[in-house]
Amino acid sequence: MTIVLITGATRGIGRAVAVRLAARPGFQVLVAGRDPARCAEVAAAIGPNARPVPLDVTNQTADMVLRELPALDVLINNAGISGTVLPPSTSDVAEAERVFATNYFGVLRVTNAVLPLLRRSPAGRIVNVSSSVGSLTRMSDPAHYFARLPALASYPPSKAALNMLTVQYAKELRPDGILVNAADPGACDTGFTRGLGLTPPRSADDGAAIVAHLATLPADGPTGGLFNDDGPVPW
Repeated sequence: MTIVLITGATRGIGRAVAVRLAARPGFQVLVAGRDPARCAEVAAAIGPNARPVPLDVTNQTADMVLRELPALDVLINNAGISGTVLPPSTSDVAEAERVFATNYFGVLRVTNAVLPLLRRSPAGRIVNVSSSVGSLTRMSDPAHYFARLPALASYPPSKAALNMLTVQYAKELRPDGILVNAADPGACDTGFTRGLGLTPPRSADDGAAIVAHLATLPADGPTGGLFNDDGPVPW
């Protein structure tokens, strides 16, 4: 049995990944989210290979919940928030801290809490759901459309930090055989992007494909990279 924990799994890409992996023979998916009732509802809808795990990645009590898990093979850090769409000059520290609390520190908290379980797994995998908006290369390349996007103080920097954290975990955990990568699902039509006034043509299931792929890499798969459907994304 391959046990997978997915944070932020009650909607959007997280839920789509849960559906994909729960359909695989021998997989059990732990549907994690802040709302216990919603976790239970989504797990029941997915089927017998899913079970709910109420979890707020920004709360210190998450450590206790996670340490009660009997085993874990794959961690997918999907929970994330966008924050307000403000440039650096008009944003404030509290807003940036709120975004980083989920997008960076939440990943750090959850990952460290379950590392003892992943180290005991014969095929430990960690996938951090990130974004190419955290790519310094693309954001600073005049030829790339990202360079013409409005300047934002919180979300892109939080994903850049997450990308670097991915590299650091990959370096540390390589000797343990744990592969650690970041996934760039691209802009998908989810509540997350609709909240930003966007309606991308890609579905949540489209975005889930790269996440599920990285979660099920073979032992000789890559580690310490950011990947989308087309392959590696430059840092």
